[in-house]
Amino acid sequence: MARRFVVRAVGPARPGQTAALATALAVARVRLLDLGQRVAMGEVALEALVETDGEIDLETLLPSAGDSCGLDCRVEAVEPAVEETWREEASTPQWSLTLMGASLSAEITAEVGTLTAAQGLTIERIERLSADADLDPFTAPPNGACLVWSLRGAPVDDAAFHETALGLAERFDVDIALQPTTLWNRHRRLICFDMDSTLIQAEVIDELARRHGVFDDVAAITERAMRGELDFQQSFRERMKKLEGLDESVLAEIAETLPLMPGVERLMRHLKRLGYRTAILSGGFTYFAHHLQERLGFDEVHANTLVIRDGKVTGEVEEPIVDAERKAHLLGEIAERCGFAREQTVAVGDGANDLKMLESAGTGVAFHAKPLVRRQARQAVSNMGLDGLLYLLGYSERELDSLS
Repeated sequence: MARRFVVRAVGPARPGQTAALATALAVARVRLLDLGQRVAMGEVALEALVETDGEIDLETLLPSAGDSCGLDCRVEAVEPAVEETWREEASTPQWSLTLMGASLSAEITAEVGTLTAAQGLTIERIERLSADADLDPFTAPPNGACLVWSLRGAPVDDAAFHETALGLAERFDVDIALQPTTLWNRHRRLICFDMDSTLIQAEVIDELARRHGVFDDVAAITERAMRGELDFQQSFRERMKKLEGLDESVLAEIAETLPLMPGVERLMRHLKRLGYRTAILSGGFTYFAHHLQERLGFDEVHANTLVIRDGKVTGEVEEPIVDAERKAHLLGEIAERCGFAREQTVAVGDGANDLKMLESAGTGVAFHAKPLVRRQARQAVSNMGLDGLLYLLGYSERELDSLS
């Protein structure tokens, strides 16, 4: 009767070890069913699942082979009940948990481990995406620290997991994102961004209102909209009327001094090299979105067009107004036009006007968003720069460096 064994070999990594153990398995005439190997911090761990009719003394042969290549080798019999457990686990969902911040402490790592355990998730692997650790304890990783946890299982309570993760993120100044592991994870092709307070550190309409001396009036309209007294289109039209008579030269001055969100230039540089299509979907103005397009290389822009006559803002805006529904529609339209599946789309925004777009995308990311948006969006990045999205997309520093 066939018997199955797990061969485990660990020790300092060096060339030739896999060949030595595989040769020993071949000499033993066992059937190789599965093989896995990992190297971390100079140590190798190799596991092989084999099957034999029991005529070869694996317990003697394989440890001897391990000794010849500097590895501690063990052989363990696999009981039928264990195999059944393996099969059950293999049928459960897989997840990727991204933990990132300026630095990552043992305490937050323990908290995340506790959270996953409470949700019934098994940690299968933890990998670092950020740069190699510097031996200088006072030097932080240049683009932050990031660990990705490969998990398996079905969360007990999705809502509770999300709320606890948001609480830990605020407490430790980190970002925690849980995503299902699917075929699409490394095949996303379209990323759509809100503009104001996402790509730039400003709300352009507020800057225009300040220069025109009507900031308080515009702020009062915004407050009415937040109380639910006006919808987006109503509030937008009322705020636009307050800008009537603004000199066009002011727009150019503001466009030249727009403060970019930290990390946006690095993010766009890599996205273009990786072949992503990028778009701005903004309830702001095309005048400023086109300025960013020229500066950062976005493929397309969809925003509101100010009406200007005789060098003055008229207070009117061309239809259709880009509101929440329009953003979600545009994301779908671009994906269909380019032949991308919805699962290949990513949307990034900070406000309630972005929620429908975030929900419509395959991956919706609330970036430095208001509390309501962070709670409703599937993913939230609040402590990293915009280039933290590269970690969320699964790219390591080593991979990104190879693009240079």
